[in-house]
Amino acid sequence: MKSSPALPGPVMLDVAAHEITAEEREILQHPLVGGVILFARNYAEPAQLRALTGAIRAARPELVISVDHEGGRVQRFREGFTRLPAMRRLGEAWAADPAVGRACARQAGFVLAAELRAHGVDLSYAPVLDLDYGVSSVIGDRAFHRDPQVTVELAGEVVAGLADAGLRAVGKHFPGHGAVEADSHVAIPVDGRSFEDVWAEDILPFRLLSAQLGGVMPAHVIFENIDARPAGFSRFWLQDILRGKLGFQGVIFSDDLTMEGASVAGGIVARAEAAHSAGCDMVLVCNRPDMAVDLLDNWHPQAHAGSRERIVALRPRPGTAPADPGTLAGWAPYRAARDGVLALA
Repeated sequence: MKSSPALPGPVMLDVAAHEITAEEREILQHPLVGGVILFARNYAEPAQLRALTGAIRAARPELVISVDHEGGRVQRFREGFTRLPAMRRLGEAWAADPAVGRACARQAGFVLAAELRAHGVDLSYAPVLDLDYGVSSVIGDRAFHRDPQVTVELAGEVVAGLADAGLRAVGKHFPGHGAVEADSHVAIPVDGRSFEDVWAEDILPFRLLSAQLGGVMPAHVIFENIDARPAGFSRFWLQDILRGKLGFQGVIFSDDLTMEGASVAGGIVARAEAAHSAGCDMVLVCNRPDMAVDLLDNWHPQAHAGSRERIVALRPRPGTAPADPGTLAGWAPYRAARDGVLALA
């Protein structure tokens, strides 16, 4: 096994349980590995999580440790963490009083980030920028609102709250997953709208927030009247629109390549190559260690200019919140923000 490189690679993978095994520690040394995504199965209680992230950091310090931790039904760490509301609750708060909704959104982002950072986690794949058309069960209450301008207001406050605690934001699922009924975890969603319709509505939050986002995750959705490929495998969506028209400079993540919506690209190596060639800086391979090993053994990507440096830039920045759980728990600004979040949840 080669010695660990100084910069992270383009593969984000997972680990099986509450501790990393000797085999997983060896896998993390592979030059293609750039990060670890954690799931509910990796969490028992706060001290165990800090030990796990510490072990990953000791195995390879430059890896990005991430999690899907949005609030509502997508919150991987629960016992010992603040129960965060689904983003639709923030939209409902905004409808009652826009100023209260915006304040609650910033508090939610701050609490989310402060708690993750205090436990050694670098990044959450949040916020969801999809619009709530009322047809997508997989998006549903994860979306803030149907109105893109309201989504921009509330998501912008969540992004600011994340930044207050030192974490970057990852907007998803570009250019929009909310208008299709099919769930890309188990199907291949197809959206038949025109580019003009998608640009005017779904892309608006990405357009107006792109400069504030550290990362963007595209959707495994085919926009059949625009491009035959799912957005995450499309140079049109990722290069021409996201990098070109929107000027996005951060990390482009693939969504999980083991999902059914990614199967149109072939096996795992073909999926990773298709995503990477389209413009993804980092590809996610989750819940299938066999696929992850296959990818590490058989994929030989050409490095994107600046890609590794963009990944490094995802690591936390100086924030206002204490970086250890004990001090954070007694810190008055955190306690006030947490009380506001709990009142909403």
